[in-house]
Amino acid sequence: MVKIRLTKLGSHKKPFYRLIVADSRSRRDGPFIEVLGTYDPLKEPSEIKFDLEKARFWLQKGAQATDTAKKLMQRAGL
Repeated sequence: MVKIRLTKLGSHKKPFYRLIVADSRSRRDGPFIEVLGTYDPLKEPSEIKFDLEKARFWLQKGAQATDTAKKLMQRAGL
């Protein structure tokens, strides 16, 4: 099964995330299929940047978004 989820980048106490498409069996920071965008919670207000068309494409193909990814996509306007 393919999932849309976050992968953590950045250092200790300075998180930065990528919104990715990955196999549900792969580990959090492991191999992925495609990068959809980024999420920076430290900026005020938090910055969400991602490609809406790619996200729609993967959702139509049957990819399941995690709860957090779903909330971020709704905040970004998908």
